[in-house]
Amino acid sequence: MFGCCVAGRLLQTNIQQIDETHAYFELPNASTINHLTVFLLGTVPFPDGYGATVHFYWPGKGFLLLGMLSNEKPSAIFRLRGSFIESSASLASHTAFSSAPTADAGTDVTAVLGLAIEPLPQIQAQVSQIPSTVARPAGTAAQDPTLLAERIVKHLFNYVSGFVGGSGGVTPELAVPMSIIVRWYETFMGKVRAGGVGFLERGD
Repeated sequence: MFGCCVAGRLLQTNIQQIDETHAYFELPNASTINHLTVFLLGTVPFPDGYGATVHFYWPGKGFLLLGMLSNEKPSAIFRLRGSFIESSASLASHTAFSSAPTADAGTDVTAVLGLAIEPLPQIQAQVSQIPSTVARPAGTAAQDPTLLAERIVKHLFNYVSGFVGGSGGVTPELAVPMSIIVRWYETFMGKVRAGGVGFLERGD
């Protein structure tokens, strides 16, 4: 039902079933993980009114609620920022995922990516409490199209301004070469593919 892919690694479909509503992936060499993708394989949908919360467990640091999956949102990309703040939602799944192996694997640790199938209203309530300082699903900023568009235009404006000498301001008379716009577009899309649109909120 689920698949997982850590950036730079092969696709994982070797999910371990705990019970009817909990399952997990083992993620070896966890210290090298920056981004990961979780998705439905498309073979078995969620029952009506249900989805799954996605949890990340780092041995010794605790659980982190990353986000959710649903039939309407069958995939999500998460950026791990090294911040492990245990929320009540993650703690609620701690017992279910405690059976997952998390022992040291040589010089590195094996982390756990847990999935808990729950009613959608309950999932939405949990996800709404995810602190902005921890990992967030890529694309969250797109919930407000107007704000997202404004941030994209501001990003382009700031990028083009970097090529202007003197006063450092872009005036209506300035002719911007298309090569600069193309370069901005390629850089912009590279950032989106790598970690979603969160960089727009940070002003990167």
